[in-house]
Amino acid sequence: MNFRCLLVALIMLFLHSNSKAQEMEEGFGYLENGEFSAAETFFAKILKSYPENKTARLCYARAVGLHDDPSTARDLFSDLLKEYPDDLEVQLNYAESLLWNKDYQEAEVYYKQLVQEHPNNFGVLLGYANTLSNLKKYEKALGLVNKSLQVSPQNPNAMLSRKYIRLGYANQFLTNRNYETAIRYLDENLDENDQDQESLLNKANVYLIQKDGAGAREVYKKLALTKSDSIMALNGISLSYHIDGEEKEALIYAEKAYDLAETSAEQERLLDAEERYVQALIWNRKFAQAEDLISELKQKYPEESRILALEASMGMYTGNFRNSIENYKAILALDSASFDGNLGIANAYFANSEILKARNAAERTLEFYTNQQDAQQFLTKLKNTYRPLVEENISYSFDNGDNEAVASMTSLVLPLSTKLEVSGAYTFRETMNSNSDLEATSNQFNLSARYRWSPGLLLRANAGFVKANSSQTEYTNAVGEIAAGLKPFVRDDLEIGYRRDIQDFNAELLNRQIAGNHFFLNNNYATRYGLGWYLQYLHTEQSDDNTRDLLFTSFYYSFLKKPVLKGGLNYQFIQFKNQVPTIYFSPEQFHATEVFLNFLSNDPESRLSYDLTAATGFQFIEDDEKQGTYRLQGKLGYNISDRFIAGIYGNHSNIASATAAGFTYTEFGINLKWNFKKAPLFAL
Repeated sequence: MNFRCLLVALIMLFLHSNSKAQEMEEGFGYLENGEFSAAETFFAKILKSYPENKTARLCYARAVGLHDDPSTARDLFSDLLKEYPDDLEVQLNYAESLLWNKDYQEAEVYYKQLVQEHPNNFGVLLGYANTLSNLKKYEKALGLVNKSLQVSPQNPNAMLSRKYIRLGYANQFLTNRNYETAIRYLDENLDENDQDQESLLNKANVYLIQKDGAGAREVYKKLALTKSDSIMALNGISLSYHIDGEEKEALIYAEKAYDLAETSAEQERLLDAEERYVQALIWNRKFAQAEDLISELKQKYPEESRILALEASMGMYTGNFRNSIENYKAILALDSASFDGNLGIANAYFANSEILKARNAAERTLEFYTNQQDAQQFLTKLKNTYRPLVEENISYSFDNGDNEAVASMTSLVLPLSTKLEVSGAYTFRETMNSNSDLEATSNQFNLSARYRWSPGLLLRANAGFVKANSSQTEYTNAVGEIAAGLKPFVRDDLEIGYRRDIQDFNAELLNRQIAGNHFFLNNNYATRYGLGWYLQYLHTEQSDDNTRDLLFTSFYYSFLKKPVLKGGLNYQFIQFKNQVPTIYFSPEQFHATEVFLNFLSNDPESRLSYDLTAATGFQFIEDDEKQGTYRLQGKLGYNISDRFIAGIYGNHSNIASATAAGFTYTEFGINLKWNFKKAPLFAL
């Protein structure tokens, strides 16, 4: 806040009465009009003729300080103070020079003494208020500026100071998450001037931080008086709709601002509108249009960091995180304190699995922006990701072949660093068949590890054993898995590996001790336009000398982003070398096709989560007639607290599986997750 001319009117009154002999009115005019360079030259000439004239020395020092050399001005006033230690005008000018030099601590001490000596002096009270405001001691500053207005009611300088003190005070409350009080002080400004632009913009920002898009829109509408303000208001309304997740509305208002800005002579307003329009295009996944406009803007504004931010945002939305990181680095090279650059690169590093770099960037953001909410929430999310976890899953299943099963799995996950995670699991499963009276139980123990070698390589392995018991057999067999997750291309995830397991779908299979050695490949490619392709291939060598090949592929499209609505077409092919239908489902050829819809929550602010899938299609077994199929799956979860999630799930299907002939199968269960530590086991 700049108060350099705060005492000009008072000082001019004093100077006019003491300098007529030297005819310095021209110099006074320069000071009053802010022509400080001309004033400096004018009074330098006066001092050549009258070197001891106090008025000329005061005016020269003010001109020097307000022009470009506050340090020299302070020294000049200090010399005057030695000569006139009790002169209030000299004292006030010296005190003001301390503010010019940002010596706020010294100014506070000096003004405090002046207030004790002159408790009802307007200039002293206002100067002290402005000093405290610069020190962010807003409560006391507000009391002093109110007292100055009692001395000089409606004084425009004091009114202006009070406005900025309230703005600073409101921002302090905003930083401390006291939104109601922040809005109260902004409203006090608006009670005095309901069109004050800074107060309106700050109030709209409070609503945006609270995710109250409707409240922000009401404020932005009050701004739209001139063409320039209307562009700003439309941009704000666009952002408010984005906050509410209404991207189409956001684009409509961004287009209005863009069209209006193209008729404006203000270059800054045009850039603001162009920036928001590109952002709205990205929010609506109109990437080709956004790319074309970004290319134009790069030619138009080659040194503008906001264009780099748009490119970075494009990378975040399209999965090209490396490109985003490079753009954010370029922004920080231009401005190391850039909020968009620091928090933006933190999010980009996190998305690219560079966790320590993400943490460092978020902490650097807080060094520049104390208590900033988004950065703090990011660090909280980061730490929550690596808290140790206990999970319990209990299920019951049955099918129309009179098979039933009860199972429970208890697992412990311990992240030891941002790269390494170890876990252990115990699974108990009891299966029975009411028709054959066969029963069997299995106990499985696993130890696992996951290691993030690099952003593009994740290694995981687990090893364990299964101990099976029934009236017919008892045995122990080894199980395990090793796999590598790769990112061969942007937006492509590939996993290849080997897995060994025991067929435990029912008691009959457990009794036969059939182990499977699976070599698998999973690949998912998601385009930036919502289309995706998933491919899974397994080749299985079984301990009973049979082999199986399974191919599953899915083409899908994301219709909505929040919540996610995805639909598509699935195809599955299975073939076995040997057909043993009396033991397990083992066709020479099996084909199945289905269409599906998946409805998935992705709102981090909501305690409730859900994942619902419905599918229908046909299956073809050997040369048999086609059979209609259906599949229903659902999960519901609820965040009871920040550390405890409870959920239920259910599946129902009549699709044949690799272990049973055509049948109907139903499973339901409960799932409990508990982060038993508030923070990670390692320093993060």
